[in-house]
Amino acid sequence: MAAVAPTRGEVLSLLRSLLRTARQFSDYNIREYTCRRATDAFRENRALRDVAVAAAAYADGKKQLEVAKRQAVVYSLYAPKAKSIMEMKLQ
Repeated sequence: MAAVAPTRGEVLSLLRSLLRTARQFSDYNIREYTCRRATDAFRENRALRDVAVAAAAYADGKKQLEVAKRQAVVYSLYAPKAKSIMEMKLQ
C-alpha cells in the first residue's frame, strides 16, 4: 500500500489540535514546552517532499497528539490547588 501525503489542511488541523491541547495544561512550563515542541517539529518538517517521509511525520504527530491529550487529562486530575506560590496562604 502506498503512503498518502497529508494535505495542507490536515497538517494545519493537527498543529491547531496540538496547540489547543497544550493550552489545557495548567502548569506554565509544561504548557509552553508542549507549544514550543509542536511548532518546532512542524517547522523542521515543513520542507518534506518525500511522500512516505511526510506521511510518517504526520502519523507521528497524530500519536503525539494522543499522548498530549492523555497527559492533559492526567495533569488536570492531579493539578495543585494553587497555581502559584504567591497564591498560597501563609499559616
